Amino acid sequence: MKNLVIVESPAKTRTLAKLLSKDYILKASQGHIRDLPKSKLGIEVEKDFIPKYVVPKEKRKIVQELREAVASASAVYLATDPDREGEAISWHIAEVTRSSGIPYRRVVFHEITKEAIEKAFKHPRTIDMQLVNAQQARRILDRLVGYKISPFLWQKVRRGLSAGRVQSVAVKIIVDREREIEKFVPEEYWSIEAELAKRKNETAPFRAALVGYLDGKKLAIHNKVEAEGLTGKLQEADYSVFKVTTKKASRQPPPPFITSTMQQEAWRKLHFSVKQTMAIAQQLYEGLPVGDEGTVGLITYMRTDSTNVARSAVVETREFITEKYGAEFVPAHARTFVRSAKWAQEAHEAIRPTSTRREPSTVKPYLTAPQFRLYQLIWQRMVASQMAVAEYDNTSVDIKAKTGARSGYLFRAAVSILRFLGFTILYSESKDEPEKEGREKALPSLEKGDALKLLGLFPEQHFTQPPPRFTEASLVKTLEQYGIGRPSTYAPIISTIKEREYVTTTGGVFKPTELGFLVNDLLARHFPDVIDIDFTARLENELDDIAHENKNWVHVVQDFYVPLAKNLETASAVAERVKFAEEPTGEVCPNCGKPLVTKTGRFGKFVACSGYPECKYTRSIQNKIGVKCPECGAELLERRSKKGRTFYGCSAYPKCNFATNLRPLPQLCPKCGGLMAQFGKAAKCLKCGHRGKVEELPASEGDREKAITKGGKVV
Repeated sequence: MKNLVIVESPAKTRTLAKLLSKDYILKASQGHIRDLPKSKLGIEVEKDFIPKYVVPKEKRKIVQELREAVASASAVYLATDPDREGEAISWHIAEVTRSSGIPYRRVVFHEITKEAIEKAFKHPRTIDMQLVNAQQARRILDRLVGYKISPFLWQKVRRGLSAGRVQSVAVKIIVDREREIEKFVPEEYWSIEAELAKRKNETAPFRAALVGYLDGKKLAIHNKVEAEGLTGKLQEADYSVFKVTTKKASRQPPPPFITSTMQQEAWRKLHFSVKQTMAIAQQLYEGLPVGDEGTVGLITYMRTDSTNVARSAVVETREFITEKYGAEFVPAHARTFVRSAKWAQEAHEAIRPTSTRREPSTVKPYLTAPQFRLYQLIWQRMVASQMAVAEYDNTSVDIKAKTGARSGYLFRAAVSILRFLGFTILYSESKDEPEKEGREKALPSLEKGDALKLLGLFPEQHFTQPPPRFTEASLVKTLEQYGIGRPSTYAPIISTIKEREYVTTTGGVFKPTELGFLVNDLLARHFPDVIDIDFTARLENELDDIAHENKNWVHVVQDFYVPLAKNLETASAVAERVKFAEEPTGEVCPNCGKPLVTKTGRFGKFVACSGYPECKYTRSIQNKIGVKCPECGAELLERRSKKGRTFYGCSAYPKCNFATNLRPLPQLCPKCGGLMAQFGKAAKCLKCGHRGKVEELPASEGDREKAITKGGKVV
């Protein structure tokens, strides 16, 4: 009889099989094998919220295979993922397959390497019921919200809607930001720059910005009249250097990735969605065939909120940096990073390569392009985190403009010169908002008292800007800052609000739909706690307390459910039904002659007769995109699937069944003449695979319509 090891995925079994002896056999549960039933609540609310788990029909065969494997095993090792969800899966497996006399042992590892696996199997433990109860509480809370509030939405809005506990808060954050933008009133302001030069050396001009009065008081320029008046005064001023300050500054490298920072940076640098990032990271963690090495786990576990790194990994990384870049790129002491979050799991590790010496270039031939790009990003971030700081010389020059009024005006020029690359030789972190490009490249040698000549003044009009809409990266960052969700939940939160059509993404940013506004406002009116940010954050902390301090999970659920049930009773009694706005189309019904209007239904907008229900005329809305079908020449239309996903199909369907998930572009492929489609920030030919920049593609020929453009670029 052999030891049985049960993991979630077949990919992980293949990687582990290479590292374990022949005394072990491996089986995969293929995810969860037990859950609450789909057709009913599945919770005994009056009996301490006891969950009634069932084995889904599609998992019954897998469960039977696991039971048979357990029956012939000497011991069972549960090797599911090292987080609460993984702990709960192990518990469910044990509950469903348990056989008398056969011991069950839990093994936990954060990377699939020989060293980590051997250590885990030498030190097995029992299932941690605190972690299981925390996960059960989360699942029960989510089920109570979904199965209690969703029918209310059917009654008040339309059938088929669903409410989510954490997802509703994410929608609220997006809705609140959109309303900030709608209410925002731009305010005009002006800036003035002076182009100056030393009187003795006018061949080295530089620019300085007006920052205020010389006595330190602030200066605001509200309109063109004020700008022109001030410019007139400054034309007559005497300019001289008031103060020169040079300081050395250093820039520290960012810590290695945790789940949220990896998701944010993958969006910024690679334009990967959160869902895509996590799927690729899962593949890298579970193992991929890498040449002569065979199947190898390339990164550590990708659901973590810890920046901790194993000592052995730090030593290996520092040795690698010394060999690759030189001793000057290694700081004197190893760098450590500590998370300030209350329950940051310091026993876990940050996301890093399982071996720093496995450089991206060596594994590139064996990975898909997305796998390689994410692995390279993780590798660079880890190596950079142990490199020396980048060093700068920051010079600031204050310039006096003496006009006779007050004490004059103050201009300032600044320049930052990189003296030592440090970690920036390998990696620099991206930002959510693009950094302003500085016009100043260098400053001449200046000293206090130097007389300056004015070469020109450059007033410029500006307007204050509204807060930006959220991208996937900035939404994850905001959720983390508020304490909404945990590493394993960010991806499903974003996927869910998009699939339910509460938000749309345009140009990479979130906008709430009409449905999103309506549902958010309805929940805010009747269930304020459900979408309250602070309340949800406190509840997340209570779930953490269940996991780490053995807090009673039933009490946590009870405290949440009692006010929810009361609010639901009150809300259901209100005779109120939310209606979507109906927009006239300017057309008349071909059946009865009454005006046609645009309505919103379960599958999106459609055209209907305003005389409904007497006249039931309807038709779908054809969203033309200005591109012809590559197979039959008919119009291509933007459509929605029943699951709410956007795709592009031929208007001649069913005669022509051409369809693609990528947005077609009006240009022809420069290589084969095939249809080009939007692929991230680039364009890709659907026929030959050629890629290029959208704005650099040649103009189309034949009967293809011109591109819809904005700012000279195809949108």
